[in-house]
Amino acid sequence: MKQLTKAEEQVMQILWDLKKGFVRDILDKLPRPKPAYNTVSTIIRILEKKGVVGYKAFGKTHEYYPLVTKKAYRKKYFKGFLNNYFSNSYMALTSFFTKEQDLSLEELEAIKKLIDEEIEQKKNTNH
Repeated sequence: MKQLTKAEEQVMQILWDLKKGFVRDILDKLPRPKPAYNTVSTIIRILEKKGVVGYKAFGKTHEYYPLVTKKAYRKKYFKGFLNNYFSNSYMALTSFFTKEQDLSLEELEAIKKLIDEEIEQKKNTNH
């Protein structure tokens, strides 16, 4: 799976939400200023060539749908993001969020709770 450009990701976000749709459906969901119909159509064809979008033909028109789940895409590209920006270190990423993003006490406590729950689950599955 090839990495997507920002424009391609924007179209994929809409397709993931819609589950399936025609170019006009996607265009309607894009923010203003809206790109030209042909621009969206071109992006869709690129996504099709990259293997992340499929289609069902209805005469000359096509209904498009994602071939890759949002979860699968996020998982693959988060690993690249982690490697490129945080030297593949979850500690560096965590430090960035806790120190650089000015998280509230409530947000930090919620993150701590998630981590504590994951630790307990791992302890229970390793015994």
